[in-house]
Amino acid sequence: MNSVATERVLLKLKRLVLVMILAMFGLYSFQTHANDLSLTAATIKELNKAMDEGKLSSEKLVKLFQARIAAFDKKGPAINAILTLNEKALSQAIALDEERRTKGRRSPLHGIPILLKDNLDTFDMPTTAGSFLLEGSYPPDDAFIVKKLRDAGAIILAKANMSELASGGPMSSLGGSTYNPHDINRSPSGSSGGSGASVAAAFGMMALGTDTGGSVRGPSSANGIVGLKTTHGLLSRDGVIPLALSFDTVGPMARSVYDVAVSLGIMTGVDSADISTDKSKDKFHTDYTQFLDANALIGAKIGVARIFMGNDYEVDWVMESALKNMKDAGAEIIDIKIPSWVIDVRGRLYRAIRYPEFKAQIKEYLATTGEGYPKSLDDLIARQMGLISRRADGVIPNPGRWELMLYENKSTDLTGYEYNSVLTHGLPLIRSVLDGLMKENGLDAIVYPTSTTRPAKVDMDPTSSSGPGGGPSPVSLANLSGFPDLIVPAGFTGRGLPVSISFLGTAFSEPRLLGLGYAFEQRTKALRLPAHTPVLEGEVITN
Repeated sequence: MNSVATERVLLKLKRLVLVMILAMFGLYSFQTHANDLSLTAATIKELNKAMDEGKLSSEKLVKLFQARIAAFDKKGPAINAILTLNEKALSQAIALDEERRTKGRRSPLHGIPILLKDNLDTFDMPTTAGSFLLEGSYPPDDAFIVKKLRDAGAIILAKANMSELASGGPMSSLGGSTYNPHDINRSPSGSSGGSGASVAAAFGMMALGTDTGGSVRGPSSANGIVGLKTTHGLLSRDGVIPLALSFDTVGPMARSVYDVAVSLGIMTGVDSADISTDKSKDKFHTDYTQFLDANALIGAKIGVARIFMGNDYEVDWVMESALKNMKDAGAEIIDIKIPSWVIDVRGRLYRAIRYPEFKAQIKEYLATTGEGYPKSLDDLIARQMGLISRRADGVIPNPGRWELMLYENKSTDLTGYEYNSVLTHGLPLIRSVLDGLMKENGLDAIVYPTSTTRPAKVDMDPTSSSGPGGGPSPVSLANLSGFPDLIVPAGFTGRGLPVSISFLGTAFSEPRLLGLGYAFEQRTKALRLPAHTPVLEGEVITN
C-alpha cells in the first residue's frame, strides 16, 4: 500500500473513532440527511409512516432492537434489563408485515416491538416477577391488557427484569441487578427498573410497568423517559401479579409523550375480571393522541408543591428551569401548600394497605400457578430461606425483598380494624384533600420533581434510601388518591443524570395531563440517549 492509500485509511480510521466517541456521548446519530430517521429518536407515528411508505418493515425493526439488546444488555455496559426474549418475535414480525401489506395495519401498534414487566401474564413466555421460585411458570392465558396489545398487532419482544415481586430495589433473585444506562454505577430505580432501563436504552418502542407506590415513576425519572401512572381503574390488572390491588396500576413507559398516549388508548376498556375498571366507564378514551397540543400550556394553571424541593440543588435547578419554561409558554405558575398532616401520615396509610393486601392477594395469584410452585406467602418465605448464596445457574439471594416479606406476613388480614379504617376513611380523605386543593386553586395539574434527588448509587446502603411512602418522596400521593401522574424528562445534572417533572391531576384527567406534558416536552426536548447505549450503525432509516 502506497503512502497516499495509507494516509486515506488512517484518516477513515480517525473519523470512525471520532464518530464512536461522539456517539458514546449522544452527540452523533449516524444520520447523514436532515430527513433521515434514527431508530433511537423516532416516535411510533414516524415508524408507521416509514412502514406505510415501504421504507421500513417490522422484521427490520425487530432485528434492530434485538441487535441493541445483544450489544448492551448482557455485553458492553451489561445493564441487565431483560429476563426473557420472545423467540418467536421475528416470525411474528414477518407475519405482521404480510398482513400490513395485504390488509392494512390493525392499529398504530401494528408490528411495533414492545416489552413487558415480568409480572404481566403471557401465555407463551414465563411470568416470574423476578422470583427464582416462579422460574418457568407459564400462565394459562395473557393478561387482559397484554391480549389487547397483541390484538392490536404489537410484538412482545421481551419480558423485563424487575424488583422481585414488585417491591424493593431494582434486583431479583432470578435476574440479578439492573443498572442505569446513563451511569452504570447508578440505580435505574424500581420496581419497573428493567422496563425503564430498556426504554431508555432503546430496546423497544414502549414498555409496560406497574405502579403500586411509584414503580413506574421512579424508573421513568431515573432513566430519563416518559412514564404514566394511570388513574386507578383506567387499565385492568387482570393477569398482573398483585402487590396491593387498592393501589396497583399499570402504565406505559416510552421515549415520547406521543408513544405513551398512543399505547394507552389501545389498552383501555372495562374488564369484567377487574371490578376497578367499572370506574372508567364513559371516562376512558381509545385515542389519547387527540389531546396532544403543543400550545396546551397557554392559559394553564400549574401548582408547584415546593415541599418536595430542597433535597438536591441540581434537581432543584432543573425544576426551576422547567417552571420558567412553562411560564414562558403561557402557563400561570403558583405555589401551593399540601397540608403537613398529609405529608406526615402518607407512609403509614400506604403500609396499612400494602402489607395486608399482598399477604392475601399473592395467595390468590399463586393458586393459578402449576403444581410444584409456592401457594402462599408462608411457602415463599420457607423456600427462600434455603438459598443463602449464589447458585451455579446465577440465581442469587435477595435478602432485602425477602426480609420485607416477614413484615408483610406479620400484618393483619383484610378484616383488621386498621386496614379497614384506612381503606374506608383514610384513602377517601387523601383523595378529597388533593381534589379540593386543585379545585379551590383552579389547577390543571400539580407539579414537583418526580425524584427529589438524583438517581442513587447502586451500592448505596438500602437502609438509607427513601422509598415511596417515606422520606422526601412525593410519589405515594398518587397511589393513596388513585390519581394519575405523568412523568416527563425535564433536564440533566452536571454529570448527565436525568431529572424529571411530575404532572399530577385528578381522576381520569389523563387527556389534560398528556396535553400539558406534550407541550412541555416539545418546548424542552430533554430526552437524551444514554451514553452507555449509543446509536449503532445501521439504525438510520433513509427517507
